[in-house]
Amino acid sequence: MNRTLVQLLENRAAELRDRYGIAYRITGIASRRLGWIADPNEIDTSEVCGAGALARELPRTSRNAEVNNVRDWLASAQADVLFEATSLKVENGEPAVDHIRAALETGAHAITANKGPIVHAYEELSSLADAKRRRFLFESTVMDGVPIFALFRENLPCIHLRGFRGILNSTTNVILSGMEEGLSFDESLAKAQQIGIAETDPSNDIEGWDAAVKVAALVRVLMDVPIRLEDIRREGIGKLSGEAVRLARKDGRPYKLVCRAQRTTHSVKASVRPEQVPLNDPLARVAGTSSIVYFETDVFPGLAITENNPGLEATAYGMLADFIRAVKETSQATSI
Repeated sequence: MNRTLVQLLENRAAELRDRYGIAYRITGIASRRLGWIADPNEIDTSEVCGAGALARELPRTSRNAEVNNVRDWLASAQADVLFEATSLKVENGEPAVDHIRAALETGAHAITANKGPIVHAYEELSSLADAKRRRFLFESTVMDGVPIFALFRENLPCIHLRGFRGILNSTTNVILSGMEEGLSFDESLAKAQQIGIAETDPSNDIEGWDAAVKVAALVRVLMDVPIRLEDIRREGIGKLSGEAVRLARKDGRPYKLVCRAQRTTHSVKASVRPEQVPLNDPLARVAGTSSIVYFETDVFPGLAITENNPGLEATAYGMLADFIRAVKETSQATSI
């Protein structure tokens, strides 16, 4: 995804400059494979992210031997914006939380595609961003680049969200679709892994953790309720047999891993679990890597957002859009 983001930035460079007054240079790149790379003048991304980069070792001159942690790296890169895209760690949201905290503390905007920091440190990081007059943005965390958070925070002022339901995990949706077509659970999972939808260890998806984290993120940000993961009733799809899934489809009530949240008198009741959905329900028509979320508000009884079969470009676009939101009022060149 990171290489996709770099390519998207390059493809949109002229538009960013001419339409939004944003010029940028990439001054830091960090990953498990590459280590910490920083050059405040600019990094040649073709050397790091171009064709064949994964198959060769970078020249020593591209590495910064004195940098071995995120704070040193941010200082060496003299970064104004951090794009954070580490993998989700359900238990505590690290190392993403520390990365974002470090960026904000050093005066950089923080943009993440990782859901963990919202669930485990949203209030802290938001307060820190406000204190530093910087932005903490995360549009790519739920439904890729679809502007769900921006929709409510920027375009629906004074709206009261009563609840939502939806399908927010692509892996389980692909697995259930494969089972409906005649595959066993294991065969459908293997197919999802083969096409790159499912991880080598798909437990976060199959057991409902990924969907639960997304529910928690939506509840914390849009409903302003600090729900914990343990407060969300969670059940994955691992116990469903191919026969049960196909019979449900035949009966006109296919299984979906449904996410729900509903405001109560004093809190929010939330769940993630397999449900049989009637065919006249919009959720029943969502298959493959597509997603849907259906909001209930005091003004709009039903407001649905559907995303059809997104790719990596959609997630990268969410981060690009956050980048523009963070720096569009800044006229000077920005380093990332």
